[in-house]
Amino acid sequence: MALHPDPYRAVDRQPDPLKMLESLEDRGRTPTQVRLRRRFLAFAGIRPGWKVLEVGSGSGVVCRDIAALVGDGGRVIGVDPSRVFVREARRLARGYGLGSRVRFEVGNGARLRFRDGTFDTTLAVTVLLHVPDADQLLGEMIRVTLPGGIVAVQDQDFGTLALDHPDRALTRRILDGVDRKIYADPWSGRTLHRKLRTLGLESVRVLTDVYQDTTFEPWSRTFLLRRAENAVKWKIVSERQAERWLAGIEARAYAKTFLMTLNFYGVVGVKPRERRR
Repeated sequence: MALHPDPYRAVDRQPDPLKMLESLEDRGRTPTQVRLRRRFLAFAGIRPGWKVLEVGSGSGVVCRDIAALVGDGGRVIGVDPSRVFVREARRLARGYGLGSRVRFEVGNGARLRFRDGTFDTTLAVTVLLHVPDADQLLGEMIRVTLPGGIVAVQDQDFGTLALDHPDRALTRRILDGVDRKIYADPWSGRTLHRKLRTLGLESVRVLTDVYQDTTFEPWSRTFLLRRAENAVKWKIVSERQAERWLAGIEARAYAKTFLMTLNFYGVVGVKPRERRR
């Protein structure tokens, strides 16, 4: 069976899953991403002693941050369909001295094995744009959350990506064309508020934040290079056009005038408490 264009649909079948994991760790270390992530976790209101689940935990970057918030009395579980990611997330957590506080398991977010009302908080960070049926995954997150507990999701929205490039038409052609090919919903970020309200959560709140890069961070460089490579592979543009596009980006970086921004939407809701009869 041919692989889906989105490599995160089947990580373990990719040619080099460890390279994907390294990319997640690179993104996790990027200063703007650190700020985005930690602002979102503060917005979610996670408290010491809580039991927290992250769906789509990847290399464990978010779980490691959550572990610091819940403290020694809390517990963090990360679930991911990739055996490679789970194995490496365990190794990294041990390296940070978090082996007893964080647990990683192989699992499908759309069919969680946990009982109803198990967690104080459930989270999914930059996951839903990869999921064909986001409502099913969200329904499972809500199910395993305690009544009165918190469901928190954050996604980027590629419809808001802005790149200062001399060829605007070519930029839109590459970015929009590749996004449509890869993601279940490249504009997922702006849908999260509606989704959580429609699924019956209460006190739904939104935090809009921005990834901003003016120094051509390693993550931005890798992201744009992959966009160009995929645009050629899927015949969205020619190899010469892609090379010209990348040269325009490099010229901006060399002149110290590079700018790329991308909106992230964090949405938090409360699971209704059971009503007395």
